[in-house]
Amino acid sequence: MILGFDPGRDKCGVAIVDSDRSIIYHQVVSSDNAIATIRELTTQFAIELIVMGNLTTAKSWQQQLQSAFESITIKMVDERNSTLEARDRYWQMYQPQGLQRLIPQGLRLPPRPIDDIVAILLIERYLLLNS
Repeated sequence: MILGFDPGRDKCGVAIVDSDRSIIYHQVVSSDNAIATIRELTTQFAIELIVMGNLTTAKSWQQQLQSAFESITIKMVDERNSTLEARDRYWQMYQPQGLQRLIPQGLRLPPRPIDDIVAILLIERYLLLNS
């Protein structure tokens, strides 16, 4: 299984995709709880790889992850434009309801943080580059 990690200063996105490319977990967590959350997930799931974004605070997060999870490989993925792509994916995953349907998709803003969806996209980008 692959764990996707979208690092950030205040919040981080975490997602897990299995060998069938099915999303089995995704969540936005505070940066303070990110390592503890990933640690808990590694006890629940057989995580073989962590794929993370390479931009915002990536270097410091990479060092923290390497020291916390020495036996898990960590790969960096280009995360440019991932937030815009995640916004579109959000509306694919959660169809707009009510008046939201009347607003053009490019103008809609998701009602919650979408860092977890960015983490899913990072996994997909990694798999696309390595297939």
